[in-house]
Amino acid sequence: MTDPDFNLLIALDALLTAGSVVGAARRLGLSASAMSRTLTRLRAATGDPLLVRAGRRMVLTPYAETLRERARNAAFEARAVLRPAQGELDPTRLDRTFTLRANDGFVEAFGPALIAAAAEQAPRVRLRFAPKPEKSDRPLREGLVDLEIGVLGDMGPEIRLQALFRDRFVGVMRTAHPLAQQPEIGAADYAACGHVVASRSGRVLGPVDAALAELGLARHIAAVVPSFPAALAVAQASNLLALLPASFLHAQPADGPLRVFALPVNTPPITVSQMWHPRLDAEADHRWLRQLVLNVCRRRA
Repeated sequence: MTDPDFNLLIALDALLTAGSVVGAARRLGLSASAMSRTLTRLRAATGDPLLVRAGRRMVLTPYAETLRERARNAAFEARAVLRPAQGELDPTRLDRTFTLRANDGFVEAFGPALIAAAAEQAPRVRLRFAPKPEKSDRPLREGLVDLEIGVLGDMGPEIRLQALFRDRFVGVMRTAHPLAQQPEIGAADYAACGHVVASRSGRVLGPVDAALAELGLARHIAAVVPSFPAALAVAQASNLLALLPASFLHAQPADGPLRVFALPVNTPPITVSQMWHPRLDAEADHRWLRQLVLNVCRRRA
């Protein structure tokens, strides 16, 4: 029996990840015409069209969708088998880019310390912080990122998880706010103010609103912005109150023009975790990265 061309496995992974001939060609450093010929070979090898036209674009067939995770894992294992054997990891010789997917608040609060710690231990390592427009395990499953950092969302059961620190929400106002001189902010005064809310999805109401409702109160949401840095900027320049994670404020100067106060209602604590795909569980480089993130977060949280 003739063995298949295992180079096609790498091409299949690129094609199913990119979802297009042009995207796969870019990933593999090939021309679009060369990738198109490879697609023809892949169709013959798998007995499936893999990519079909839907209107003006190409989409994966149902069978190709079922192959995507298997192809990703198989390609990863093939590369790992052919990689030189690693002895004890020497971070000073590590030359690699790690991609971390996190929201703007985490990057602003922890990014500088992570970059400094990585530079001290592994000078040739590069940390790439990728945007996080939604909670999804797709970037982890497809190998697009090395770590996802945040609150556990709709992740698949196979995704590995490690808690980094516990966080809580606090209120923030500018020091020129009419309530800034009050030693404590009561629930009625808090609800009577205008508020700015940070939400990637545009969601307005949350646990604070549920707790206020139990007291017969409701706050006025005057603005919804996509990130915590944006909410802080609005609060600094207006009389709107912002709701921010306490960890995010580590990056703000202690003598800045802000008043941070405890919320007048109880809200559940937040557990911030790092998440990764199990295919990276035993990789020495990735274990080093996870330990670095854990150490930095627990020192600063």
